[in-house]
Amino acid sequence: MGTRNTVQERCAEIDPGLHCLHFIKTNDMAEYRIFKKADLPLEAVILSIAGIALLISGVLLFPVSAGALPYYENGLYGLLLVMFALQIITLGKTPFGDMRRSKFLLVVGSVIAAVGIATCFVPDMFSETPRLLLLICFGAGGFLLLLQMLFAPDKFRSWAKQGGIFRHLTLGCGSVYLLSMLIGLLIWRKSLLTTPATAVAVLIFGAAVVYLAFVLRKIYRAYPEAEKPREGGVELSTEQSMLLLMGLFMILLGVLLVPVNLGMLPFSGSAQLGLLMVMFAVQMLASGNTPIGPFPRSWLMISLGWLFAALGIVSCIIPDVLVPFLTILVGLLNILGGAITLGKLVYPELKKSQEPLVPRPAILTKLFATQLILNLLSMMFGTSMLIAHLIPGLAVGVILACNGFVLLYLLHILKVLEKMQQNREAVV
Repeated sequence: MGTRNTVQERCAEIDPGLHCLHFIKTNDMAEYRIFKKADLPLEAVILSIAGIALLISGVLLFPVSAGALPYYENGLYGLLLVMFALQIITLGKTPFGDMRRSKFLLVVGSVIAAVGIATCFVPDMFSETPRLLLLICFGAGGFLLLLQMLFAPDKFRSWAKQGGIFRHLTLGCGSVYLLSMLIGLLIWRKSLLTTPATAVAVLIFGAAVVYLAFVLRKIYRAYPEAEKPREGGVELSTEQSMLLLMGLFMILLGVLLVPVNLGMLPFSGSAQLGLLMVMFAVQMLASGNTPIGPFPRSWLMISLGWLFAALGIVSCIIPDVLVPFLTILVGLLNILGGAITLGKLVYPELKKSQEPLVPRPAILTKLFATQLILNLLSMMFGTSMLIAHLIPGLAVGVILACNGFVLLYLLHILKVLEKMQQNREAVV
């Protein structure tokens, strides 16, 4: 604040005219632009994180090829599978084109997410399955999407007629589809290129994905109707889709920690923390929801989301480098988030207890109890991360699995409340 006043005073001494006022106004606008509401569609959010993952992977492959850094291939493969699952579950966008969000598609997306999560957590758990899935998603998917773009009447030919931003859309989609096929081939035949050459290809692919993300942002701003997923089938909001994924994440993590603690399976704690950070980032970017509560979806929140994603991606790919820092960060976020939300839940209830009793619908009582349990479990998990051996490893697995099941139950309650609201509106 003092710096800004000094600039104004100096400016007034030098030039009290319009140029100086324009200078101050321009700097004020730049200062507050980061706090303005961000208009970043969900598809652009997912693509931007996928692009950042590819860019970081490309950069890290250079020191990896020189033997300067360790490399956890399964962490990258699992992360990419989770990104594909995110698109399928939240948007109905598959590697082979847009589809109606049916129950079957939701199951397919959940299975791919489960394979990706387990691939991150347990080295070589599924052997060649992750590579085969990525070959299908990148290779076959890129080829089919390229054919659709070239021959579908509402795509390339229509875009060419409209011109403008649609030329960038053609360039972005075409380059992503072609490079996707190349990446699929490189995943299956790693010896096709040297590691530095592969790093360059991954960097170019990452840049193309980020470019497409921001082209789509402009398209959806100009044509909001284009952002809507296909109607019909399962209706899940972004928040509900993330609840589903987080529930699945927690259940798998909790279940896998049981054989891990019994010495029956290897485990990558680095990838576990990294994937959790990426999930946090998606929530922050998509809706402004953070581990410590919701915030306005400003460009500041978007920037923090990208930072969380970058930290998580590095932790997935490079083992153990960020584990001490992320352990403390995730532990504190879980404790603070649980305590803050718990306070928001309990304080209104204490006030109501001093008022005349009013019958409350059973579904709201269940909602309150579910949120209460979730926040207590979150605080227990956070505490176990900060204080080693405070809670036995097997108990931590049970806590996480319970957390996941409670998240899925919360999703069920929210869908029931949503249906009740729709029925009430229909009657009115």
